[in-house]
Amino acid sequence: MPVPSPKQPWWRRWFGQRSERSAERYLRQQGHRILTRNWKCPIGELDLVTRQGQTLVFVEVRSTSHDNAESAKASVDRTKQERLTRLATAFMKRYRVQNVPARFDVVVLAWPSGAKEPIIEHFENAFPALGQWSMHS
Repeated sequence: MPVPSPKQPWWRRWFGQRSERSAERYLRQQGHRILTRNWKCPIGELDLVTRQGQTLVFVEVRSTSHDNAESAKASVDRTKQERLTRLATAFMKRYRVQNVPARFDVVVLAWPSGAKEPIIEHFENAFPALGQWSMHS
């Protein structure tokens, strides 16, 4: 069982971790090499960072317990995109890979009631880098 956190109930963390593991398996099947998961810095966390060919891919994983993934997809709004851009820039600076092609993908997992496997929607190059932190794509 996950370690308790004051921010989320245990079942929500479990559901998120389950979704991230499923997204990771899916991305590997699509030819991604997983570089890191849950990369943290003072401004937040990146769910997954992968490499597909020569491209660095910052993957936001969203999930829902319904069979309609629209609300999970819509939750990656402009504010979230700007935060992910700042996080990706911090990652690229930290590992000195600022001149590597990069993009943002969103993987949405819908877990209908009783389903053992999720319905997965993968949005490659889901949004451009936003704000003053823009980067190469």
